[in-house]
Amino acid sequence: MKEKTENEISYIIRGAIFKVYNELGPGLLESVYESALMHELKKQGLSVKRQVPLPVYYDGIELEIGFRLDLLVNNKVIIEIKSVETLLNVHHKQILTYLKISELKLGLLVNFNVDDITKGIFRKVNGL
Repeated sequence: MKEKTENEISYIIRGAIFKVYNELGPGLLESVYESALMHELKKQGLSVKRQVPLPVYYDGIELEIGFRLDLLVNNKVIIEIKSVETLLNVHHKQILTYLKISELKLGLLVNFNVDDITKGIFRKVNGL
């Protein structure tokens, strides 16, 4: 079986995001969407890890502080989940930084607290 590309995975993720949003609606905690989306993606046959540690290195040493990726799909695509009134510039920069540190190529920033979920999904690339 051929390994799925980032774009193929992204397509499946988008479908799952729509399903979760249509079922739950806006305004819930990020952790609720994270759990539901993880369940939905696993049902689609994808490998999904939740709250994946992402170490940060500086000057050759691993810093004591690190980040956690909300969801990592097939070890290729990062999903950063928000449920906020307004996405800030820093949210967009955060996922780009995660992509750079992890050396992954594709991330999706999703804000579930919107009236129209198509306006809540942002695709971020790192050299894809």
